[in-house]
This record gives sequence, structure tokens and C-alpha cells, in this order.
Amino acid sequence: MNAKQTIRPAVPADVDRAARSLGRAFSDYPFTRHTVAADDHHERVASLQLIYLDVIGLQCGRVWVSDDVAAVAVWLTPFSVGVGEAFESVAERIEQLHGDRIDIARRADEATESLKPSEPVWLLATVGVDPSVQGQGLGRAVLAPGLLQAREEGCPAYLETSSTANLHFYAGLGFRVTGSVQLPDDGPEVWAMLRR
Repeated sequence: MNAKQTIRPAVPADVDRAARSLGRAFSDYPFTRHTVAADDHHERVASLQLIYLDVIGLQCGRVWVSDDVAAVAVWLTPFSVGVGEAFESVAERIEQLHGDRIDIARRADEATESLKPSEPVWLLATVGVDPSVQGQGLGRAVLAPGLLQAREEGCPAYLETSSTANLHFYAGLGFRVTGSVQLPDDGPEVWAMLRR
């Protein structure tokens, strides 16, 4: 990682830049390609990330960023409150942003429901590094505070990924695959991973 970069808790002023970084990171991600409309795809993904950051992450969870906000990690914890209400408040806008893929997105969410653990976990809601600075250790660095806090609280950390490249990365952080599901509508495979 660039020695000048530090990881810090996000503040509201970071949201726009963080959403742009996540939008670029997720533009070609298998799950978002499958569940978000193709027209204006990048803008739709960035707008969805902005909602999740602002309404879900900062208000209900924990968010860490690199100083330049090129790396972002959003966690929901067993102690996160108001998540359901927060999602309800933005549900209509989320549906609009999925566009003509909204029914596919709903079926994808239903398909992954069986993967989720029944025990309390720190849920990695989203993490991404702007492609322009990937490969410099920022992904590992921005995940470290959440992984540390989960361990200190005695909680497993949980995530889902639809990228085969991510499996090796997360395994290097101590995550193990606990299940997978092939998404309907010719969707990608999604893997569930847990770190105890």
C-alpha cells in the first residue's frame, strides 16, 4: 500500500467520492452486470452505491475509506439498527436504478437468502477499490479495521461474492467458502464466505 495512505472512518463529505470509486469498481462485477440495467449502467451502479453508503452504511453500519477515498468498505454489524427502515425509505429509488432488471434482482436476492448464516455476523455489505489504484494493498487495508473489530467482538465476518478472482483474495484474509448458489435467469454463481 502507498505509505502515504491511511485508513479512516468515513464522514458524510466522503460519500460522493466513495460512490464514484465503488461505481468504477463494480461496473463490470458479475452480480451488478446481472441485476442492474445495461443502459447508463455505470451511472446506475454508482447511484446505487451512493444510496447504500449514505442511507445504509453511514446511518446504520460502519464505513472505512482510504484518505483519497479510492478504497471503501461498508459493514453491517450485529448491533446495526434501523437497517430495514433505511432500506424501505429508499426502496423505490433502488427499484428505479435497477431498471428493467429489477425482477431479476429480486430473484437473485431470493436465491442468495439460503446462503446467509443464522448466527450474528459482521456483514461485509460492499467493498471496492477504484481500478486506477488496485493492486497496491488498499483492499486488504480498508478491510482490516472491520475484521479487527469483528474479531474483538467475537463475531464471524461474512460476505458474498460473484467473482472467482475474489475467492483467492478473501481466502488470504482467512475467509472460507460455506456455500454457493447459481443465480436464476442465467446469472453468475455467488459464493458465501465466512471468517471465524
